[in-house]
Amino acid sequence: MFKSWYGILVLALPSLFAFATQTLTGTINLILVGDLGFVVIAVVGVSNIIMYNVFAIFSGIGHSINYLVAQNFGAGEMRKGMQRMYLALFVSAGVGVVIALAGWLASGAVLRLTGGSAELVSTGGEYLELRFYAMAFGIISFVFHGFFRGVGDTRTSMIVSIVANVIMVGLTYGLTYGHWGLPNMGIIGAGYALLIGEAVQLLVCLAVFWGPMHKRYQTRKLQSPEWNELRLISKESSKLGLQEFSMSVSMYIFTIFVLTLGDMAAAANEVALSIMSFGFMPAFAFGSTATILVGQAIGERRPDRAKKAGTNTAVLGAIFLVLLGTVELIWAVPIAKLYSSDPGVYELAAHLIQVSAYLQIFDGFYNFYAGGLRGIGDTTFLMIISFILSIAMFIPLTYLFVIVFKWGSMGAWLALYSFLVALGLAVMIRYYRTDFASIKLRVAHG
Repeated sequence: MFKSWYGILVLALPSLFAFATQTLTGTINLILVGDLGFVVIAVVGVSNIIMYNVFAIFSGIGHSINYLVAQNFGAGEMRKGMQRMYLALFVSAGVGVVIALAGWLASGAVLRLTGGSAELVSTGGEYLELRFYAMAFGIISFVFHGFFRGVGDTRTSMIVSIVANVIMVGLTYGLTYGHWGLPNMGIIGAGYALLIGEAVQLLVCLAVFWGPMHKRYQTRKLQSPEWNELRLISKESSKLGLQEFSMSVSMYIFTIFVLTLGDMAAAANEVALSIMSFGFMPAFAFGSTATILVGQAIGERRPDRAKKAGTNTAVLGAIFLVLLGTVELIWAVPIAKLYSSDPGVYELAAHLIQVSAYLQIFDGFYNFYAGGLRGIGDTTFLMIISFILSIAMFIPLTYLFVIVFKWGSMGAWLALYSFLVALGLAVMIRYYRTDFASIKLRVAHG
């Protein structure tokens, strides 16, 4: 057992550090702009939710490449894996253009749809536009990260993420307040910092993919496209994208309900979500590891090993979440104070954190076992269960608790974690009821 746990940690820890860097970057950036006032904090929070939705719609491209390449790697069929990778890059490049155009033409309109105050809309328009441009680069980079992880090279993915995020933090500090001889641009400077960081990340991904990885995987050799493979990637990307989008759009509506409570409540909610994102960090990392190990084992035609790998990954991930939840429970107030000196903001945020400190383990169950189900290609179930629970449970509960019962921010978070408990349990049950011996390698059909 301990040998298998070691193998899991070898893959999971670089992913954990990569996600930690991304989470820490978002945290530091929010702290940095926090001195500009709670309206700016709310702007960043609303923009984060909007970008989460944009990413979710198209994230299926990277997720599908991740598990398809993992299966190809396990089966020793990397020629097919490279063919799929280039098709995914072609699709993601087209998506990047669409995202950039949406930012140029509709940023202001999108922000107004959130229902925030006039001050929030006027403050955040240009910042959101820059976030759209950054996402155009980010969605392509996500495909590269899917490939890196699919072949088990989580270390490269970690290094690229760290480089990009260090640049983002440094430029946010410099451009927001005019340090190091850079212009003092306020929240707009924070937007440019993210844009430059994402552009650099994409360039580094390209350099690694076409450079060191060429010798092992012939990455500079274009494979003749097969349209049935493009259909497979499009189909799988659509399902995984809808899975993520159903959850992100419900979070978007959740945010709209929270905004009805005022800018201070919105700021406290964003601070709490930012802190709780440290729980998402090991959840994502171990979920990604489950996809790699399960996918590669399926490619090797070892279903027994595949199912066991998913279980061991979930156990280790749960241990991380319990330890993290304990830290959040004990030090909720001082942690929240790092984001805002306003007592109304940090006291409410700390209360929300303490309530959900251990409940986040169910979000972990969702990510761990969803990662395993992606590894075997059970994407249809993930799409359906996420859609049903997001639309039929999460949104109605949030409306009921916040608008009808008027339970305020606590009502919103009770709805959120009721949803995550149901989702985590549903995906875990599906995983253990699946007959892994009947799973076959995913192939494209003409």
